[in-house]
Amino acid sequence: MKLTILKAGLTSVIALSAAAANAEGTLNIYNWGNYTNPEMIEKFEKQYGIDVTLDGYDSNETMLAKVKEGGSGYDIVVPGDYMVAIMVGEGLLAEINASGMENFKNLDPNWVDVYWDPGRKYSVPYQWGTTSFTVDSAVYGGDIDTLEIVFNPPEELKGRINMLNDMNDVINAGLRYLDYPRCNSDPAQMKELLALLLKAKEDWRTMDYAVIEKLTSKDVDLSQSWNGAAMRARADRPTLKYAYPKEGFTGWMDNVAVLADAPNMENAMLFVNFMMEPENAAMTSNFARYANGVIGSEEFMDAEMLEAPEIVMPEGAPVPDFVKPCDQDVVAMYNKVWTRLKQ
Repeated sequence: MKLTILKAGLTSVIALSAAAANAEGTLNIYNWGNYTNPEMIEKFEKQYGIDVTLDGYDSNETMLAKVKEGGSGYDIVVPGDYMVAIMVGEGLLAEINASGMENFKNLDPNWVDVYWDPGRKYSVPYQWGTTSFTVDSAVYGGDIDTLEIVFNPPEELKGRINMLNDMNDVINAGLRYLDYPRCNSDPAQMKELLALLLKAKEDWRTMDYAVIEKLTSKDVDLSQSWNGAAMRARADRPTLKYAYPKEGFTGWMDNVAVLADAPNMENAMLFVNFMMEPENAAMTSNFARYANGVIGSEEFMDAEMLEAPEIVMPEGAPVPDFVKPCDQDVVAMYNKVWTRLKQ
């Protein structure tokens, strides 16, 4: 799917710097689907006189495969935390040294020296959140804060479950349910995991990225989901509740990064700096319904986000689990499990 956000001609450009005053041309963004605020893109285009094109993907691995083919033509990608580390290691990202940019002062210090990009040489925060699942409480009235209802669902949820089409999210949820460690290379434990997933799949309806559409159309009553997607779905289906399973759940941060072979490098750098402006970060949060790592954005964010149950974790909930990149032998084992599961 390719979405061309705007091709409007501009008669004037609001310049914030000498570089911005000379900016023109195009910027090609490759981001997660349904994750970019069109109004934010329009603002960037008007501010710099740059035409933006936007393509979507449904997993870090899909994006990585496309980029590794070479010559993608994309300038900006938005990889998750562990994927930034992988792409830096493979030389796929440009060293942008974000700390030297005008708006770097706005970053929350807690998101600067992160394991996937210490000092932020290659990326800046985009959005962060959690991955758990969402249940219609009008359909299932029992305890939702457990992975039991995903892997051994009650009768009312059988055949009514959507799982993400994402290898790591599905496997990590299964490992948490079994109380086994992530980045797991134990053959016996992985064999047990595969058996669990194959048995549970009999009660799953779909494995699809389109979480919001699946829930709001009532095609399913439970979906593995990100917290922001859960909040957006609840706006249309008020009985949905986001779970904080006692076995644990994933924490993540998506990051704005520039590809090493970006054809529009200067425009890409302008976009990186643009995304560290509090008002612009808030525009993305208000659309996608996730927190960002930019101080001062709160005053521009919708009030309902500051107390939404999908954003504010309840007291006693497990600490989100940020999963680091796994060794290659583990990835190879995961690929075999995933291939078998998807057959």
